[in-house]
Amino acid sequence: MEMIKVSANSRTSAVAGAIAGVVREHKRAEVQAIGAGAVNQAVKALVLAIGYLRNDGIEVVCVPEFADVTIDDKVRTAIKLVVEPR
Repeated sequence: MEMIKVSANSRTSAVAGAIAGVVREHKRAEVQAIGAGAVNQAVKALVLAIGYLRNDGIEVVCVPEFADVTIDDKVRTAIKLVVEPR
C-alpha cells in the first residue's frame, strides 16, 4: 500500500477520493503531511473521505501519529493519519 502524501497545494476532493479508494481496496490508508498548510488540507480531505465512505456503509476511524521523514538529508517531523474501518 502506498502512502498518500499531501501538500499545502493539494486539492482536498482529490485527496479525499484517494483516501476513500485506498480504504475500499486495502481496508487501510495512511496519509502523510508536513507543515501546517499540508496538515490542514489532509484533515479537510479526511472529513470528505469519511462522508464518501459512510455513503458506502463503511465507518472509519483516524489515528494521528508523528513520523520522522528524511528530506534532503534533513529529518523532518510529519503528521501521519492512519485511517481504518471501525
